[in-house]
Amino acid sequence: MFRWSESRHKKEPLLFQTVSEGLRSLYAQKLYPLEEASRFHDFHSPALEEADFSNKPMVLLVGQYSTGKTSFIRHLLEQDFPGMRIGPEPTTDSFTAVMHGDQEGVIPGNALVVDPKKPFRKLNSFGNAFLNRFICAQLPNPVLDSISIIDTPGILSGEKQRISREREQLGYTGLSFCCYGGYDFAAVLEWFAERVDRIILLFDAHKLDISDEFSEVIKALKNHEDKIRVVLNKADQIETQQLMRVYGALMWSLGKIINTPEVVRVYIGSFWSHPLLVPDNRKLFEAEEQDLFKDIQSLPRNAALRKLNDLIKRARLAKVHAYIIGSLKKEMPNVFGKENKKKELIQNLGDIYFKIEREHQISPGDFPSLKKMQELLQLQDFAKFQLIKPKLLDTVDDMLSNDIARLMVMVRQEESQKMNQVVKGGAFEGTMNGPFGHGYGEGAGEGIDDIEWVVGKDKPTYDEIFYTLSPVNGKITGASAKKEMVKSKLPNTVLGKIWKLADVDRDGLLDDEEFALANHLIKVKLEGHDLPTELPPHLIPPSKRRQE
Repeated sequence: MFRWSESRHKKEPLLFQTVSEGLRSLYAQKLYPLEEASRFHDFHSPALEEADFSNKPMVLLVGQYSTGKTSFIRHLLEQDFPGMRIGPEPTTDSFTAVMHGDQEGVIPGNALVVDPKKPFRKLNSFGNAFLNRFICAQLPNPVLDSISIIDTPGILSGEKQRISREREQLGYTGLSFCCYGGYDFAAVLEWFAERVDRIILLFDAHKLDISDEFSEVIKALKNHEDKIRVVLNKADQIETQQLMRVYGALMWSLGKIINTPEVVRVYIGSFWSHPLLVPDNRKLFEAEEQDLFKDIQSLPRNAALRKLNDLIKRARLAKVHAYIIGSLKKEMPNVFGKENKKKELIQNLGDIYFKIEREHQISPGDFPSLKKMQELLQLQDFAKFQLIKPKLLDTVDDMLSNDIARLMVMVRQEESQKMNQVVKGGAFEGTMNGPFGHGYGEGAGEGIDDIEWVVGKDKPTYDEIFYTLSPVNGKITGASAKKEMVKSKLPNTVLGKIWKLADVDRDGLLDDEEFALANHLIKVKLEGHDLPTELPPHLIPPSKRRQE
């Protein structure tokens, strides 16, 4: 199959068979040279490798200890995985990548980061302190055929928080939780956040307490808000009134931490296989679980678009970084006073940001954190910086303006070919079919297994109304039906759909059974259920079934 794109350096067009191949080629030929020239990898993110473009979608779980992260994975897989430990105390002290494998087993971190087929090679830079707490649990599970799941250590508070702060006062730099296990916890999370497809923040409804450490973790996920979903777990342990208060408190707290104009989506439920302690909100939990499952199931289909979006964000950051490094290099003296000038430039980095923003019309949101950038610049030798190379910037601009636009066409084509490609197996199969599917036996599905017509039980009441509408030859006109149906106060668009469903024989009139069916569908809608797109067989009036 022929694919695009034209190259400035070659007469022959580049041929790409997949979006992943196109992204990999564009990165290597057009973006990587700018990153290398501007020392981008020393400040932000390591260079991307082939596995970063071809790996399965990944889901990152983040939360305080005992919020149910490991139980959540167990619930999705419906089986234990190697190295799994669950308990009320802090049990997960490692980053665990749960991935598909032909046989069950555990791969330690040092061996994992040298495997070119795994997207973890660049984690080697975090050293043995991290790698000793990083494992890959492999097992044959249908869920893992489509996605991989990253479990993270529970974020502590209380005494651990106090000790971390004392360490910081004694000279440790960075965020207060950066010393967990002797490695930069925040930096590892940022590394994963940049590469995963979905970030799920878990909270415990029974003991909602967002520690300072967890707040800082959430802030460290800035620029990845589009990937974040929030789960209020263990919601079956409290009564409805308490749940409303906890939900409100969580939304208020998240509004202060996640600085976005949109309200973050919070899924409420109990994500494990144990009986519900307080079953009053069963329907709510079922609906929320289905919404979350649909979101996760869509990841394989949208994986190419996510990778494209992440490459665009990376390219924009690389451009801004190149402007910053070029400006710093331009201001440095050739011989004397280099150290003093370096300190001055770092101190006035905010002014340099503003100058670049105004000169190149760049949004303030595209700039890296000022404080973090100042800390990183302290460790750099400005003499090794290079001036801006316009040709490299032009190449990236061309990629963003032309190549990416063409690649979008391929993304849509791949998505259309993957419409049925969803996560299967485990908990995702539990409510797909049978009487325990979401909404089965409710709303328009009520009476689906009954021998008698479900509308029949209320038909005598509907018949009394029907005969007051002066039927002719056993039928009423649309005008007569409308006078009665509008009393429901439903919008005309909804009533029009109900009319179309109820007029089974398509004669523009309603007999007593069709009128009863119309009122039943009105009742379904007023109770908050959706209307079917087509009339289900069990709702067809008995007389119309005989005709068919």
